[in-house]
Amino acid sequence: MCSVNHGEKIAPVAAAATALATLACCLPVGIAAAAATASLAAVVAEHRVWFLFASGVLLAVGLFQLNRAQRQCSTRKRGSVAILTISATIVVLVALFPQVIAAMIAAWLL
Repeated sequence: MCSVNHGEKIAPVAAAATALATLACCLPVGIAAAAATASLAAVVAEHRVWFLFASGVLLAVGLFQLNRAQRQCSTRKRGSVAILTISATIVVLVALFPQVIAAMIAAWLL
């Protein structure tokens, strides 16, 4: 029987943190549009590249941990793979279509 190590437990958390960090670069844009506070969006927009870089690094760490866990146990948890895939999808969509995502968030908040 294979015991699950900490890497297998941390990978989904790292993937979720990645998705939240990526959404952080668009969420203030949506809030600014909804609440007319452009100063918040301007401050966060300056750091957009850093948020995307951090997201990429965290996704890479999650992928590395998931692959390492597979080599050790020869199985993968479906939940870990699903969370990593969803997080990667969110990161890619926000990186490619930031204004569309911001508009969707702003419409959802109203």
